[in-house]
Amino acid sequence: MIAENRIKKNLRKFSFPRLSGTKYELEAFNHVKSEIENLNLDFEVQNFTFSSFYSRTYPKVAFTSGSLIFFTLYLKYHLIVSTISLVLFGFILISSVLMTRKPEKIRFLKNLNSQNLLVKIKSISNKLKSNERIALFISHLDSKSQKFTIRLRIRMIKLWIATTIILGCCLPFRYLINWRFMDLFYVIAMFPLIMNLFSALLIILNITSNKSEGAVDNASGIACNLELLNHYSNKKNRLSNYDMWFLFTGAEECGTMGVRHFYNTLKQYNPKLSVVFNFESIAHNVFLFPGGQEGDNAQDINFLLLNNTRNLKIQHYITNRVLGAHSDGGFLGDKGFQGYGIGEVDAYSYMHTPNDTLDKINTGILKKLCLVLTDSLKKHDSTFFD
Repeated sequence: MIAENRIKKNLRKFSFPRLSGTKYELEAFNHVKSEIENLNLDFEVQNFTFSSFYSRTYPKVAFTSGSLIFFTLYLKYHLIVSTISLVLFGFILISSVLMTRKPEKIRFLKNLNSQNLLVKIKSISNKLKSNERIALFISHLDSKSQKFTIRLRIRMIKLWIATTIILGCCLPFRYLINWRFMDLFYVIAMFPLIMNLFSALLIILNITSNKSEGAVDNASGIACNLELLNHYSNKKNRLSNYDMWFLFTGAEECGTMGVRHFYNTLKQYNPKLSVVFNFESIAHNVFLFPGGQEGDNAQDINFLLLNNTRNLKIQHYITNRVLGAHSDGGFLGDKGFQGYGIGEVDAYSYMHTPNDTLDKINTGILKKLCLVLTDSLKKHDSTFFD
């Protein structure tokens, strides 16, 4: 049975600063492990090592080197010095971009340890082949705090991109126009260059720390995942046409490192027959982040969720990143997994800040969400495969 009191208890238990790769994230992992041991369920621990470079250093290096390239092209000084500067900044930019194509393989600067925990519950049908069809529930264990809010960070990046496009259009004229109009060029190009350098400076100043309780992001997701796991630990509640996996990932806030490790070690999973639910920051409202490539089974579940009988309003939030942006679900969606991110965009104003606290969460909404998910999966399981 879905219990709001248990949801509240788990929210309190997991609402504390737990930065990726620290003893605090390990403490959250051990709390989950203890809960699962109390349910007498088998589980798998996936240990991995990762570098903090991709999430915490790479954006600063990439944006800054790009801005310095524009600054070098804008200024008029010694040819040899300019050439050396362009080669150096270009090398830094290109090498960092290439290096981060496989960020989970980076092993320099600060290497940290983390872990995932995976619980697999078999369907009650003997007809379903092993891992043929899976309902995968995901929530990440870590939290983080950053100097600037998500909305401000988005504006910073948009400003950098916009001024980059403007400078990319303006700077060629420095070498094409008559020297008599050079002063006019410098005046026109100065403003976007300053804004470009300013946005890069803000990105540098956006340091990561361990000051957020992470109640919404993502103790809310952990509580939902544990509540569903508790429900399906009872054999009478299990599904006939799906095995159920419950994944608790580490280091999501440091470049989705946990889910990358999960994906790289995954051997049996059919994304066309299976469906993912990624819990990512739920406070007072529920949004579904669909990928747009869902098959018939996922679309049937989607219909049942939106037309639930629990008086829970669920809205679609369409984004060009599937299953939610910059999340475990977003990574899996890019790999062709079908399903839905479950989160709330209205929480962006305090996520990743010390203001991400328990008072922001309506536990009645979390209970309703869990009930709607169990209702919808039960009905889908009993009617869709007839």
